[in-house]
Amino acid sequence: MYVDFLYSFTLYYTVWRIANMDIIKVFGDNLKKYRTAMGISQEAFAEKCGMHRTYISAIECYRRSISLENIQRIADALGIETYELFLEEKADD
Repeated sequence: MYVDFLYSFTLYYTVWRIANMDIIKVFGDNLKKYRTAMGISQEAFAEKCGMHRTYISAIECYRRSISLENIQRIADALGIETYELFLEEKADD
């Protein structure tokens, strides 16, 4: 019984981590794409949205999760709708 629970928990946690990492990667990739399209550095962008450069760097390198409030601040600084930061680019076939 305990082994079944442990296996189920491990499986659930693994799936959750994979799903969670995917959204963090998509967000980080999109942030970097839009920021570089604006032609500004991480430092200039961080200042524009009232954050620290190392925080922006950590997001772009998939090392940080991010609050809803900060997602909105980033989208506002980029001049885009928040949902655009979560759209995954499709690979060309």
